[in-house]
Amino acid sequence: MGPIGVFDSGYGGLTILSDIRKRLPEYDFLYLGDNARAPYGTRSFDIVYEFTLEAVNELFNRGCELVILACNTASAKALRTIQQNDLIKIAPDKRVLGVIRPSTEIIGDLSKTNKVGILATQGTVSSLSYPIEIAKFSPGTKVYQQACPMWVPLIETNKYDSEAGREFIKEDVDKLLGQDPDIDVLILGCTHYPIVIDYIRSIVPKNVEIVSQGNIVAERLEDYLKRHPEMNERCSKKGSVRYLTTESAEEFDGNAAAYIGEAVHSTHIKLG
Repeated sequence: MGPIGVFDSGYGGLTILSDIRKRLPEYDFLYLGDNARAPYGTRSFDIVYEFTLEAVNELFNRGCELVILACNTASAKALRTIQQNDLIKIAPDKRVLGVIRPSTEIIGDLSKTNKVGILATQGTVSSLSYPIEIAKFSPGTKVYQQACPMWVPLIETNKYDSEAGREFIKEDVDKLLGQDPDIDVLILGCTHYPIVIDYIRSIVPKNVEIVSQGNIVAERLEDYLKRHPEMNERCSKKGSVRYLTTESAEEFDGNAAAYIGEAVHSTHIKLG
């Protein structure tokens, strides 16, 4: 038995972890942030895959039977290859899940106009993961995308609430909504973006629903564990959470608290 692993390129996955812990408080969790090599959004498919596989192996080696890629870029660029090619070689009984599919399964039910907008990193937008997955579950839904290359750096450096930061965010939101005035659902396709959800709400029309992934992923994980009791039995349940970072532990601890609202004590590790 071991903890559920949660991986992100930086801090954004903490928003996912926080929602998962609220729904599944009895489980143990091990969070790994590759902060030293963040952001992933502008990196190539090969590099994101390489970094993500290193992180998955690290979490497996530390006892995790199940790993959640709480990073849209990693889910878009690495998840499928790891699931289809790597698990059979390195850990055939373990599982890796992502954050894109849970959102795309339900998004068609939320839109009245069948027009959905995606705010995401350049890597996630380029992968076309959201349009491809949404087409599987809601083939009548039209999907519009907008890459937001500045958002993760702004959020990670706590500059998102500055005048310049708000201007970058507004510009990208306006570009997305400008593609079609009938867009009525916005998906925050990066786990960092819930940090700025209140500001986004203040600048979009009242009829536009903003979808953050945390609650959706948490609900789907709970359902997954119910449907796979053999995996559920392999997840330890002492209500603990530990944190690993490839950056300075002191820096991680200071920044992480803003994402989850509680003190964090992490351990520095190296990947690769």
